[in-house]
Amino acid sequence: MALSESGKNSPDPQTVPPKVAVVIPSYKVSRHIIGVVDGIGPECHAIYVIDDGCPEKSGKLIAENINSDRVTVLYNETNQGVGGAVMTGYRQAMADGADIIVKVDGDGQMNPALINKLIGPIISGVADYCKGNRFYNPSDLREMPKIRLVGNALLSFMTKVSSGYWNSFDPTNGFTAIHAKVAEQLPMEKIAKRYFFESDMLFHLNVMRAVVSDFPMSAKYGDEVSNLKIMNVIGEFLCRNISNTFKRIIYSYFLRNFSVASIEVVLGPLLILFGAVFGGYQWWLSSTTGVTATTGSVMIAALPIIVGMQLFLSFLNFDILNEPREPLHPRL
Repeated sequence: MALSESGKNSPDPQTVPPKVAVVIPSYKVSRHIIGVVDGIGPECHAIYVIDDGCPEKSGKLIAENINSDRVTVLYNETNQGVGGAVMTGYRQAMADGADIIVKVDGDGQMNPALINKLIGPIISGVADYCKGNRFYNPSDLREMPKIRLVGNALLSFMTKVSSGYWNSFDPTNGFTAIHAKVAEQLPMEKIAKRYFFESDMLFHLNVMRAVVSDFPMSAKYGDEVSNLKIMNVIGEFLCRNISNTFKRIIYSYFLRNFSVASIEVVLGPLLILFGAVFGGYQWWLSSTTGVTATTGSVMIAALPIIVGMQLFLSFLNFDILNEPREPLHPRL
């Protein structure tokens, strides 16, 4: 307890529990949404259900069946996608004074009882953003549909490269928590609004140098129908991740900072390209003329490729070690 100017005891700010808000985007999940809301414990001060232009009128369903002061239904007149719905919830939660904002999907795959554990690293000050990871326990993978298993592995690798969070996995996991001070810094108008939302969030968090922590969890697979068809979005995710990779490298290694790694990421690929083009030309010349390439020509082709690979691997190692380590929100 601290002593106020009036001489009365006042609560120590460090002992006051944070205000936790839960954001639930709702689109075609009317069979599960009431159970999801009912399962959220008293540790959460506010619950925002965002009816994202839902044809099943899930917002009206909540309003008519749940009578609770902490539940607020927000409506997007037109469907904005999961990212657009979450940003609507983020803005309202921040306006209402939330300290931590948790995002839970409305399809019932996530256990709301895990919210306390999910937000633990943020409360303790070791992370700015926490997300679920369904790949920690091998026994849980047996329950995951094989197409999701393969698709998530591909998406995870692409997102590792584009976001710079090499120790994070399962990027499409919708069970997340973020400190409100960090959420305030997000360029919400630039974040992808649809299925690329979670991956794009990681990219923007890395640009901010926020610390991301994975939370081991199990997912429940029942009769829910996922709106995300992973194999249908692989191509889109690949293009967007490639774009984010170049943006992150340019910003992190040339605009915000410049180091030996900046030279390696440019010189390495250039040497590899030169060696490959020169070697290909010498091979074509040799095959058309019948004259064997000289040792010098072979070395001129091979040496740049070897050196270029070494430089690029050195940059990759630097990038992995350059993952943000110091939490951002205590400094905001």
